[in-house]
Amino acid sequence: MKRIEISELTKDYGTQRVVDHLTFDVLPGRVTGFLGPNGAGKSTTMRLLLGLSRPTAGTATIGGRVFRELRHPLREVGALLDPQAAPGGHRARDHLLALAVSNGIPVPRVDAVLEQSGLAAIARKRIGTFSLGMRQRLGIAAALLGDPAVLLLDEPTNGLDPEGIIWIRELMRGLAAEGRTVLVSSHLMAESASFVDHLVVLGQGRLLADSSLKEFIDARSAPRVKLRTSEPDRLRAALERDGFAMAPAEEGRWTVDGIPAERIGALAAREGVPLLELADERASLEQAYLDLTADRTPFAAHAVNAA
Repeated sequence: MKRIEISELTKDYGTQRVVDHLTFDVLPGRVTGFLGPNGAGKSTTMRLLLGLSRPTAGTATIGGRVFRELRHPLREVGALLDPQAAPGGHRARDHLLALAVSNGIPVPRVDAVLEQSGLAAIARKRIGTFSLGMRQRLGIAAALLGDPAVLLLDEPTNGLDPEGIIWIRELMRGLAAEGRTVLVSSHLMAESASFVDHLVVLGQGRLLADSSLKEFIDARSAPRVKLRTSEPDRLRAALERDGFAMAPAEEGRWTVDGIPAERIGALAAREGVPLLELADERASLEQAYLDLTADRTPFAAHAVNAA
């Protein structure tokens, strides 16, 4: 299967550097989340990959080739960048049919992706009558049309209802499980955490992180355990002997910082203290992301003090 390779990629617009010597790979067989604040360079990087803009320096290749070298690009790379770009006066099926014919894609594939994306019943309606969610589904159908090995999806859940979000989540996981290369740009941290395996994070055009989801979160959160016990005094004394403190939490629970649940479990067993609940607490992707990008967000809002 094909991988995406970004090497020293740089893009300047006049005196402004939007992408700054980026280097990372997107590998087959996993969903890679492409994250960063507004203005981080994510959309520009995708446009450079798809040949919609030329780099100032460096390379962006798919399977070792730049996009303009692909003879039938939709059969190798599927992309969703702007679902509003489809002509409003065209009917959905005709729009996909034109894409199929121009890329040597068999016509039956058009009806297959309309069915897959949930648009079969409205395939002959004009795109201008579509809601944002319906346009989003059409854009995803177009990306899937050539059954490509590589998918680039920019905010794929935008405008989708809950059923649609579950559908696209399962679709991306399924495509990765088939060995395809899937790169997904998103601002929705909680949603991203539900389907990504790997993360590439940008800030002000530079690479901030390139790691698995677990490694990314673990690197930005200290160990914390939440527990419940019928004998808190005995457990507190045992923990204090090892240099740890119990702090009260909600509904009779306690938290302990700086120690994993496994170690507390062993300590409680040694002391004969019953545990009714014991779990490691991890930072969310959103918390870890905000910690990393706090000083890389050019458009951050600030609280206004009342007069």
